[in-house]
Amino acid sequence: MVEVFKTNVIDPEQADLVIREICNLFPHYKVNFDMEDCDKILRVETDQVFIDADEVIRLLAISGVQSEVLPDIIVSKV
Repeated sequence: MVEVFKTNVIDPEQADLVIREICNLFPHYKVNFDMEDCDKILRVETDQVFIDADEVIRLLAISGVQSEVLPDIIVSKV
């Protein structure tokens, strides 16, 4: 499962801190940022069936980071 979040992370140091905090709370999550994307994308992946997006958002908020889940966009080929 993969969940993608839009964030307001401002620099790589803040991104590293957020990654460490998420990995401490959820050691089975694989976490990374795309700091070059205009939405400062946070990508969370796990082999588990469920990613607790609400808890990730809460944890980010405690760290002063605003975030929201980006909706899945399914493009159908006709």
